Amino acid sequence: MFTGLVEETGVVRSVRPFGKGRRLTIEAALVMDDLKIDDSVAVNGCCQTVVARTATTFDVEAIEETLAKTTLGSFSAGRRVNLERAMQLGGRLGGHLVQGHVDCRGTVDSIDELEASHNIWVEFSEQFSRYVIPVGSICIEGISLTVARKDHNRLMVSIIPHTWKETIIGELRVGSEVNLEFDLIGKYVESMMAHGREQQPGLTMERLQAMGYGNS
Repeated sequence: MFTGLVEETGVVRSVRPFGKGRRLTIEAALVMDDLKIDDSVAVNGCCQTVVARTATTFDVEAIEETLAKTTLGSFSAGRRVNLERAMQLGGRLGGHLVQGHVDCRGTVDSIDELEASHNIWVEFSEQFSRYVIPVGSICIEGISLTVARKDHNRLMVSIIPHTWKETIIGELRVGSEVNLEFDLIGKYVESMMAHGREQQPGLTMERLQAMGYGNS
């Protein structure tokens, strides 16, 4: 579990194929402090398992499912990435609950520079539109952000100068693909409601007859 508060940006040092997967070596500083093999780390919002490490780098392995849903398959040496270690119980939850399980890729539709911020519109698959609400939470490239506006299958976020400078979001351009994770609470609520409807379907003639109505 993560918070969507990026700790630092690292640099991809190598990308090596294994089967249809990719093994990434990432150079970092801050997150290396207590990072161990088998630990989880969010790379641009994708929860990955550390499989090897040196004093200054760690390796993760992105498999077929990850490459299909995220932008990790487009990574090459020299690319900067957002990094966050898994949260610790008892710590402050400064962002929102983020699993690191990317739902889909979105596409940057427009970037508007204002006097004190940047507004970014992102387009995504319409099937996920039901999980987006104005002033709700959204995770973009591993960054916990607030949805400022929504327009069908597009959403807008406003980026403060600190986030623009300290993460890779300032490197995005129109047409850039980004990793999106929608608020997990909405997804759980939807699942529970759907399960409830399956267990207690609406009234039908068959149900009424089964309960004894109309059998006289």
